[in-house]
Amino acid sequence: MQTYRIETTVSKDGAISIKGLPFAKGEKVEILMRSRKREKDKKLERYSLRGLPVTYTKPFDSISENDWAVLE
Repeated sequence: MQTYRIETTVSKDGAISIKGLPFAKGEKVEILMRSRKREKDKKLERYSLRGLPVTYTKPFDSISENDWAVLE
């Protein structure tokens, strides 16, 4: 399977034109499209808490050994 990747912009009439493809005339191809804007949104989802303030509730209180989730 040969993969060909190109980045283009949708025209005002909603069409995409791709010329000079490296495939033979009449060859069947599969076309997948994805928005670049959506890819940026995924990056924001991955770090959704970035930039938000962090609040520690009683950070210096002691904790019993049974409450440590790390030891489980």
